[in-house]
Amino acid sequence: MNTFTFIVLIIALIGLWLTVPQLMMRRAVGKVIRIFRQRNAVGQSNAKTLDELGLGRRGLERFMVRDYKPRALQILSSANIIRHTEDGKFYLSEEDLQRTSLKG
Repeated sequence: MNTFTFIVLIIALIGLWLTVPQLMMRRAVGKVIRIFRQRNAVGQSNAKTLDELGLGRRGLERFMVRDYKPRALQILSSANIIRHTEDGKFYLSEEDLQRTSLKG
């Protein structure tokens, strides 16, 4: 393998290292939105706990496979797309989702 090929390979690997997490996060955001819709956690009156949504903390499995959904939930909450009630339940705000460029 010559030097040029090696440099191109390293650049490609760095590009993948930077791109793949962004793609996985985008995919996780869509999954989280779908979970809220499928479980009808849309609107404050239909709010559900993270365990009811299947987004609660998982045990050992969490360490074996990189799960981007908790971070996606955090991002959606920061954007006010996922909101929470006083009793710790969560719901999707379709109105706020429509105001963004996110697709669910």
